[in-house]
Amino acid sequence: MKNYKAVWAFFLLVFTNASLLAQQSNTLFNLAGHEVQLKGDFGEFDTTLEIEKGVQGLETVTITLNHTEGAPPPEFSLNWALPSSDIAGYWSTGSFNDKTIGPSWGPSAVRSMLAKQAPVITLFGHDDTNRFTFAASEALNTTILSSGVMEEDGMVYNKVTFFSEKYRSLTKYEVKVRFDTRPQLYSKALDDVAEWWASFELFKPSIVPEVARKPVYSSWYSYHQKVTMSELLKECRLAKKMGFESIIVDDGWQTLDSSRGYAYTGDWEPERIPEMKEFVAAVHDLDMKFMLWYAVPFVGEKSEAYEKMKGKFLRYWNGQGTYVLDPRYPEVREFIIKTYVDATKAWDLDGFKLDFIGRFTAGNDTELTKENGRDYASVNEATDILMTDLMRSLQEIKPDIMIEFRQPYVGPAMRKYGNMFRATDCPNLASVNRIRTADLRLLSGSTAVHSDMLMWHYDEPVEVAALQMLNVMYSVPQISVRLEDIPEDHFNMIKFYTDYWLRNRDVLLDGDFHAVSPLTNYPLLEGMKDNKKITTIFNDQIVDIQLDKYTDIDILNAKRTSRVIVIPKGEARKYEYRIMNCLGAEIKKDTIELTESTFTFEVPPSGLISFIAVQ
Repeated sequence: MKNYKAVWAFFLLVFTNASLLAQQSNTLFNLAGHEVQLKGDFGEFDTTLEIEKGVQGLETVTITLNHTEGAPPPEFSLNWALPSSDIAGYWSTGSFNDKTIGPSWGPSAVRSMLAKQAPVITLFGHDDTNRFTFAASEALNTTILSSGVMEEDGMVYNKVTFFSEKYRSLTKYEVKVRFDTRPQLYSKALDDVAEWWASFELFKPSIVPEVARKPVYSSWYSYHQKVTMSELLKECRLAKKMGFESIIVDDGWQTLDSSRGYAYTGDWEPERIPEMKEFVAAVHDLDMKFMLWYAVPFVGEKSEAYEKMKGKFLRYWNGQGTYVLDPRYPEVREFIIKTYVDATKAWDLDGFKLDFIGRFTAGNDTELTKENGRDYASVNEATDILMTDLMRSLQEIKPDIMIEFRQPYVGPAMRKYGNMFRATDCPNLASVNRIRTADLRLLSGSTAVHSDMLMWHYDEPVEVAALQMLNVMYSVPQISVRLEDIPEDHFNMIKFYTDYWLRNRDVLLDGDFHAVSPLTNYPLLEGMKDNKKITTIFNDQIVDIQLDKYTDIDILNAKRTSRVIVIPKGEARKYEYRIMNCLGAEIKKDTIELTESTFTFEVPPSGLISFIAVQ
């Protein structure tokens, strides 16, 4: 809902007489037509509820805890049930390829915190309609959301749990829980949640530079840790000709050790690429941007930084040879921020791929107190301050700095520190990349969503290699094959589809996005903007065409078979159509009148058919 704030302000009714005292263990109240139970042993915490009504079917409850002297907050939860009628499955940032709802004794759940997942669940119908979406405003500390079907009564039992882990003492705490029961596409309900989170000052998203929305060349799968300036500059020259505007130099630049561990990480000296400044300048001469990989929390046991930071760690990562820094120490935050500020200034960097943020977590033995040099008790709050200050410091140097995070570091708080969200590692797994990028698109708002780096075996038929591209067309593609080494037809395929992506970026990235049938992992994706619609099919799906709405229609055939079935709807209309293969060669061109009937076209595997209205 693009005018969400205005609509909310117009319809908002604050029911002051609905504020409820809830010091007892169980309190019942009604929210969006559902009886909700607030459960918790609140002790000396004064607890109030305030209900806000928005448009029909959209309501929010604010839960406030107050304690005069301060004490660790109790675990508490909201609990409610609804009939499982026409509820096909659930969606969360952690559901991935199993979106079925578990039984009540083993419910489907998402565990959210600052740098892991996001606090939202959508229950969707068999027709992709939102049946019930619930979300929390708590994006720093651990929140558990769950849904499970009770065998005995066919009801879906839902729960949102706060403070399931020990927490520091506090005098006041406030959280909002939002219920959305409106009958709209589940994808629209999720987009509204993203906009709701973005309306909080604490979660205001970072500005997205235009270059963050353009294709990227990555060194990781193509070179891993064996990166060199000369080899990567060759790749950049080719990538630039194909429409790629930046390079990410991944792990390996900072050490001569190639064991894939992190024992030597933490000093961040360019041991493998000592000419880093010249390297960046050479990339800039190609009119490309330069990003560098860092593992934010790590100080390896064999690094010089280990002695400097000794005693300021959260834990040791056994098997990887590294310690995880504790951001609650001001010296740690200063050390981390200085590392990136100095690198940006010294080498003229344009951005960072910041990895392993999710390792900044408290353990069972973590003392959640401000003492022994720590100026924060909470690890999550200290991480929030660290990343907020880091982003501010970098933007003071370069306002258009690019910061990439990968799944699962994709919650609402992460959008203010980063402007690029990437699908988690899935090398050579086209369908996984599709699911991951679609999941990101559904909840990332204006933040640029990137695919995992694309790679494949060079002996693949070009139609198979093209599936890697076609599965991620609704995100920013990142390529990680050696462009100098791939077969010529592979090169031409990348060039063709990169050019197609750039010409249609406004529809693919900025249009209304819908991922069809989450229960079966999105066999059809579609983007729509103005009078153009782009549909990608991954099996023998039927494609609906709304003749009265779209004059420009593309169907991408992301499968190994050639049959494409189209069923137009609306008043008959004449179109010129072109069929192309994955190299961009025109196979057929003709004119056809589309009516409310069924049409079958033969489109080459990994090719496309394009319709342009002629009347």
